[in-house]
Amino acid sequence: MIFEHEIPTGSRLYFGNTAKLKRALENGASDFLEDKGFEEIVTPNFSYSGHQSIDNEKSLITLSDEENNSLALRADSTLDVVRIISKRLGRATLHKKWFYIQPVFTYPANETYQIGAEWIGHNNICDMINLNCDLLNKLEIDSLVQIANINIPLIISKEYDININLFKNGEIGALFELDLDWLTKLINVKTAECLEKILEILPTCLKQECEKLINIAKNIEYKNVNVSPIYYSAMKYYDDIYYRVINDNLTIAKGGGYMSNGINSLGFAIYTDNLLKVMEG
Repeated sequence: MIFEHEIPTGSRLYFGNTAKLKRALENGASDFLEDKGFEEIVTPNFSYSGHQSIDNEKSLITLSDEENNSLALRADSTLDVVRIISKRLGRATLHKKWFYIQPVFTYPANETYQIGAEWIGHNNICDMINLNCDLLNKLEIDSLVQIANINIPLIISKEYDININLFKNGEIGALFELDLDWLTKLINVKTAECLEKILEILPTCLKQECEKLINIAKNIEYKNVNVSPIYYSAMKYYDDIYYRVINDNLTIAKGGGYMSNGINSLGFAIYTDNLLKVMEG
């Protein structure tokens, strides 16, 4: 039996101090991003391209439009923002820096509020990570920035016939059991300096991507940076360096580089609800 005052599991309700804190957080982030040259966009709640953003399509909340075309409640904002700007608004604006403050929805009734930014046509990931970190510093949030390169697990999987799902699912034990000395050392890497020390024993096919990761990590202006060469993101569109921000075992932000409509771009999303948990302590 469902009572009329109940809300679905995964839905969000804000009231009192939490509602006030959420509004202050979003207003502060909006002011910060506008000062950095970003303009705001609010995208439709419904999307025709949700399957292109989410690795697990079963998490999409799907329905049909009046012509029986399949669409979904917005499960991610990044690709929709880029497509709308480049395809629909291309003649109306030349602006390349955009931010959004809005929820995404996943099956069965999960709402996740996000504060995100997209930098269309820009490919220096250091700029985006530093922007994300500057915003967290403004909010006085101490976190760990974990940087990875999706090409590393992809190359390992292809060249050594290792199931990519071991990386996707974080099955570290199974990777250790492969008994590859260089892979064991790569798994244990935590810093750019550690990665630099093992470069000479790594397979040639990995060295360029690992050097890229080292250079990025050394140019991040944040006190707490972790390098995780084999971490694999669940977002389908990240295709190079990407990262997540962690605090008290909560992921409070993710970001990275991707290509959409032939354009290299960068973006990040802050998970508002996890950040509120941290701020409320």
